[in-house]
Order: sequence, then C-alpha cells, then structure tokens
Amino acid sequence: MESVTLQIAGMHCEGCAATLRALVEREPGVKAVAVSYQNGAARLLYDPEQTGAERLVAAIGRAGFRVIGCAP
Repeated sequence: MESVTLQIAGMHCEGCAATLRALVEREPGVKAVAVSYQNGAARLLYDPEQTGAERLVAAIGRAGFRVIGCAP
C-alpha cells in the first residue's frame, strides 16, 4: 500500500469534500480516503499495483477540483 496527501483547490464546502471523497473511493485500488474541507486536502491510501497518484489526480480534475500540491 502507498499513501499520498493531495492539496486541493476548488472545495467550497463540506458537500464538496463529501463529493470528492465519494468520487475517489470508486477508483480501483483505493483502500481509504479522508478529505478535509478545512485543510483543503485529501489523504489517500491505495494499492500501487491497481492505480497511481497520477490517475487519482486525473480523477479529481475530472470532478472540477484542482490538485495544487502532493506529498507522500
């Protein structure tokens, strides 16, 4: 398993955070998601054999949010 913390722009409320969490949870290989509207961040735990950070960033972008930072 690998984890990554993504700084995300475009969340305007807790509803945005919930939408983002639900979207990312559907991606193959994602095991856990925690999204914080207050911190503007999402912490993801995923199986690198099924997905990667780049794919997760792309999924977030398709939902109308923008990843502005990434840390392991």
